This record gives sequence, structure tokens and C-alpha cells, in this order.
Amino acid sequence: MVRNLALILVFALLATLPAAAQSDDDFNTELSYGINLNSNGGLLGGVFFRSSYFVKERLYQFGGLEIVEVKHPKENRYYSLETGDHFIAGKQNYLFAIRPHYGAEYVLFRKAAESGVQVNAVGAAGPSLGLLVPYYIRYNYGLGSGDVRTEQYDPEKHRNFDSIHGNANVFTGLGESDFNIGVHAKAGLSFEYGRYKESITGIEVGFMVEHYFNEMIMIPQTENFSTFASVYLNIYYGRRK
Repeated sequence: MVRNLALILVFALLATLPAAAQSDDDFNTELSYGINLNSNGGLLGGVFFRSSYFVKERLYQFGGLEIVEVKHPKENRYYSLETGDHFIAGKQNYLFAIRPHYGAEYVLFRKAAESGVQVNAVGAAGPSLGLLVPYYIRYNYGLGSGDVRTEQYDPEKHRNFDSIHGNANVFTGLGESDFNIGVHAKAGLSFEYGRYKESITGIEVGFMVEHYFNEMIMIPQTENFSTFASVYLNIYYGRRK
């Protein structure tokens, strides 16, 4: 974590130096967006977008926003014998992270004028807004079709997993979200293909660490955390001018 933060600080200091003349290979602005995959988010972590602008030769600054789901490492999917619907055993809350950030991008290796791959070093940091959204299940309090109620999972009330008929839609508990504040930082490398001042596609791989000031309770009957570290892969598309 310290190493990553140091890299970000170096980028920030470089950005304060006087701007150099812009070369033909440098662009003025870029807008990109894409999907995020990470080791805490399952198959698809979330989405992001980023707006970059020229500072000096090879150096760009950017602002961005990332919205991802963070999953507990002990999540296990079960299926109801009654309905065939799935649910996460013991899960009480979803965790969604909203991460506005500011960072810098430095071009390590330029691509050829018309084609090739460009390699950039990327570092960013910013606040995190963590949303703990209640995880609702459909629980049968009776026999057979019985008395099925949609409620937030409670380990004291919902002791019998065989009585869980499945989970409810994520939007069911969205209005009851608990907001938590934290910070995050990340560093990585991006590999992009595309003509300068036209459309681009690329991937970014790196490491991210995030810390909240409260413990984020997702599965109450196991260990929960306030700090999350992950490796990530961003797949993005964008345009520059």
C-alpha cells in the first residue's frame, strides 16, 4: 500500500512542473468508459468512466468514477429445493462502492503513429462511498406454500436454510442503504490500441486498496472487514481529440 501511494505522490509532483510543448503524438482530452473485473467482485465487478487531459509531454491527469460491487470472500450460493431460486447463505447486506478519484497517467512506451500498443503507468486516489444495501430473502414460515415473507436476512430469525425460497431483487432494499465513508488508492499499467486523436480500446491491470472507517458487515456470522485489497482488470473504450 505504501509503495502504491508513493507512486501516486510522484505523479502528483510531476504534474506541478511547468508544462512542456505538446508534441504531435499528445492529445488534449480523452473520454473513456468500460467494465471492471476484480478479485473482490466476481465475474463482473462494475463500470467506470474517466476524463483525461494533457499536462505536459507524456503526462496526463484524469478524473474518474467507478461503481462496483464488493463481495465477501465466504459467499456461497445455494438453491432452494422448493423453488429452484438461488440465495447467498448467511448474507445480510450487499456492498456497493462508489469511487470518485483523481490521478495521473504517464506514457512509458509510445505506439507507432498509426498502430501498435502504448503502455502507460497509472495511479489514482480518492474517497470511497460504501453502500450497505440490505439483502432480502423470501422465507417460508409455514409448511408447503405456507407463509412466505420477503425480509432482510437475520441469522436469529432465519435459522433454517431449507425454508429460504430465494433472494429478492437488489432494488428491494436500496432505499434502506447504510452509507459509509472511506478512501482508496490504486496503481497499475494500461495497454491501449488505437490511432491518436481517434477512438481507442485497451485494458488496465493493477492493484487497489480501499479502507472504510467502519466495519462493513455483509455476512454477520463470519469475519467482516473494513479494508479490502484486490487486483483489477479494466476493459475500456474511448475517444480523444
